Amino acid sequence: VVHAHTSQVACRFDQILQKIDQRSGQVLEENPDFVKKGESMIAKLVPLKPMVIESYKEFPQLGRFAVRDMGMTVAVGIVTKVTPR
Repeated sequence: VVHAHTSQVACRFDQILQKIDQRSGQVLEENPDFVKKGESMIAKLVPLKPMVIESYKEFPQLGRFAVRDMGMTVAVGIVTKVTPR
């Protein structure tokens, strides 16, 4: 479930696009099969219902999110691109 500002919407990870080095921000791997705990990535998430969200650069308050599963936070991040339906 993605938590963005006050909304909670079920989402699915559609694709992991890149694995990123946390210190330098450089791309380590394109289209990796998985990432380990503590690693950074760029991924495409698809909400199962419509949700209000914006790019972090355009509107920082609506551009942050957290992914929670079974009551535990499993990921946090910022929105880099929004594709409207």
